[in-house]
Amino acid sequence: MKSTRKFIAAGLAVATMIGVAGCGNGETAQEENPTSIKIWHYEEATTAQGKAWDKAIEIFEKETGVKVEFEKKAFEQIRQNASQILNSDDAPDVMEYNKGNATAGLLASQGLLTNLNDYVSQYGWDKIITGSLADTGKYNEQGVMGSGDWYGITNYGEDCLLYFNQDMFDKYGIAIPTTFDELEDAMAKFKENGVTALSVGSAEYPTQHLWWQLVLSKADDKFLKAYEMYDGKVDWNSEPVTYATEKIKEWVDKGYISKDSTNLKAEDAGQNFMTGVNPIFFSGTWWHARFKEEAKGLNSTYAKFPDTKKIVGSSGNVWVIPENSKKKDLAAKFINITLGKEVQNYMAEQGGLAINADTDSIPDEDTKKFVAQFDEAVKEDQLGFYPDWPTSTFYDELNASLQELVNGTADVKTVLGQMEDNYNKGLEASGITVE
Repeated sequence: MKSTRKFIAAGLAVATMIGVAGCGNGETAQEENPTSIKIWHYEEATTAQGKAWDKAIEIFEKETGVKVEFEKKAFEQIRQNASQILNSDDAPDVMEYNKGNATAGLLASQGLLTNLNDYVSQYGWDKIITGSLADTGKYNEQGVMGSGDWYGITNYGEDCLLYFNQDMFDKYGIAIPTTFDELEDAMAKFKENGVTALSVGSAEYPTQHLWWQLVLSKADDKFLKAYEMYDGKVDWNSEPVTYATEKIKEWVDKGYISKDSTNLKAEDAGQNFMTGVNPIFFSGTWWHARFKEEAKGLNSTYAKFPDTKKIVGSSGNVWVIPENSKKKDLAAKFINITLGKEVQNYMAEQGGLAINADTDSIPDEDTKKFVAQFDEAVKEDQLGFYPDWPTSTFYDELNASLQELVNGTADVKTVLGQMEDNYNKGLEASGITVE
């Protein structure tokens, strides 16, 4: 590894205050015979994860006699306030949290998360979570993912797909594309018919995920390791980033992406696809169950992004146990239930990408196919992670730069310059130096 992280003063202050930087579980005094446990996550009740975790809560309460105090939080609420939450008396005992260096890795390096190594050994989680799925659960002392100790445990996977509105394709006599050239041809034909092809939302993650997929279509492992794991310097004039940024600009200029999408959020983009405003939506597998559940009249299909070896995706978000929790054993038991066959099979049946399910037993063929595409991605080492992981501020900064690109207030060169500056400043602020 060609990087180091020097703990910044704020990180040291937090670690010193709670006295657990780099420590294993058991440092915080544990409550004897607890009668309740506090669990937070931010999945919608209609998603496969939301349904499966509701079942896990039922099983947990039945097996332990302990009441679960569940609170659903907003993704942005947790993303923006995690450090403050975990360093307070209001912290939950187990929480869904974003994986990656700038999120789980940063909190682990600050001593805010429990070292889960003992629980991994006790329950055998490392026999279930392997390969690239394990990368986002393990972090070294610098908070860099892929090695070191276990701080997060996933129980599902996710990748980003192209979703197609079959009825809109049929209406205009356009074939579902299977190559990149066919994808651009299809978008051009929709434009000829007065339809904006791509549903995006630049105020949140959809546009940056699309940008990253275009980056991945030209990136090699050397670029990916430099960008995500600080193994070498990122060349912001290299083909992957210049191609992706130019392609987004081209698609806006050609009318495949609306300039009015700059203020749209992810939910807006998803709704525009579900209601037939746009026939193509590039986004995560977390939408699949919602499309089936909420958009009964939507005749949709999906496919991996064409002509690329790497795709946007990774393990799902991770369960973490705050170091301040006084009920860590119970928290670990709940995590283990979410990895058990009953919950995993149920998640898969609901269309979720469960990582420990008996997929052959899934009765619905579409769901079985959906789960199989992710299994193939893991087997073929296709998962290319996410673009905002390197720094704690890069998510908002990427969105801001891509908003300017889409609305035309900044050109490609300016946007790439912004990205480079923000990336480097983020690493510097985190105490990371790259040789």
